[in-house]
Amino acid sequence: MESAGLSKAAIAAFERSYGLLAANESGLIPESAITPAEGLPLYEDVATTQATPDLLAKTVLLKLNGGLGTGMGLEKAKSLLPVRDGQTFLDLIVRQVLAARKATGSNLKFLLLNSFSTSEDTLAHLAKYPELGTPADLELMQNKVPKIDAATLAPVEWPTNPDHEWCPPGHGDLYPAILGSGMLQQLLDAGYRYLFVSNSDNLGATLDLGLLGWFAASGKPFVMEVTARTAADRKGGHLASRATDGQLLLRESAQCPDEDMDAFQDISKHRYFNTNNLWLRLDLLAEALDANGGLLPLPVIKNKKTVDPRDKKSPAVYQLETAMGAAIECFADAGAVVVPRTRFAPVKTTSDLLALRSDAYVITEDGRAVLAPERNGIPPEINLDGDHFKMVDQLDAALAGGVPSLIRCKRLDVKGAARFSSSDVYEGDAVVDVRS
Repeated sequence: MESAGLSKAAIAAFERSYGLLAANESGLIPESAITPAEGLPLYEDVATTQATPDLLAKTVLLKLNGGLGTGMGLEKAKSLLPVRDGQTFLDLIVRQVLAARKATGSNLKFLLLNSFSTSEDTLAHLAKYPELGTPADLELMQNKVPKIDAATLAPVEWPTNPDHEWCPPGHGDLYPAILGSGMLQQLLDAGYRYLFVSNSDNLGATLDLGLLGWFAASGKPFVMEVTARTAADRKGGHLASRATDGQLLLRESAQCPDEDMDAFQDISKHRYFNTNNLWLRLDLLAEALDANGGLLPLPVIKNKKTVDPRDKKSPAVYQLETAMGAAIECFADAGAVVVPRTRFAPVKTTSDLLALRSDAYVITEDGRAVLAPERNGIPPEINLDGDHFKMVDQLDAALAGGVPSLIRCKRLDVKGAARFSSSDVYEGDAVVDVRS
């Protein structure tokens, strides 16, 4: 890592993760160790006072932009995927930033957390927006970490393609990246105090001025936006309280023992889903990092893969990752707020992309993706046949005749290589089965 030019902060974070792996620390959070999160403030009760331009001038908007979307067959930054009318996620994010600047008269600070895989394409795309500033000034670079040979726990060696010896460390890398790059101190020196972070594929995650005003007044170091879980969120990370002291924490599916998976997926018990929209006080983040020797003690997530993702016979490796939202348990006074579903519209699969491209969502003038009023805050549950719709190009081919109407569709199950048109209308619980 030193020879690759990685920072001391990145190395320290990896050393901790590797130590947990070597000590066989599972990182599992059993159901017996937690209780459901209760009594959280609601967006409509707290986001009542708009932030002033002076407050906005102390705020940074950061989008996580390190993913390629390889699971959907993409080879460029996922944010460069077209959403509507040729507009990509990144185009719509820029529209959000410029709209916020125009509405408030403040020069809102904008950053992207890029990876080595997304940097070049992203900065090239941003060159058409000179009003944003110099593309290089908009970038915070994600770190990389060694893949670990599952048999020996040594850094894996793969001379066929040395790039495969490295992997991204998850979005929990935000903290060593912002510290090790010197960006945290630069922002503090420039007078910035508040950071709003969200995923680049979540167009509902705008910098809400009401939430900013409440967060700043609260004095809290860290606040997570959560929303009510639906059937579509059963496998996503949920908020909970530690049974021993009530400390809020995040439990991801990889941290749940197999025997507790039914409880993990019980949306009536664990009711709140992590949107990955986070608010942080930069000065208090700096204090926490300093108090912990330059890192945050995040739980490690051990993902077992093969060194060559396309060669399942290549050696097994561990990819050590951390989750950005897990930092909620690193701050004693951290909080959470229940937000409307309009603030959560991510795209992880082609099923999500179909929903976003349909009339179930509306793209606003300021670049937000919001559920149509008829949806009453609940997205359609779409299950596309994985054998025929796993990749974006497969979905694009199926939508050559246009996008179907899903505005009144509760659930859509597609089996086989279906084709759609703009005249198709699906309502209620619908099944399309074209298998012979």
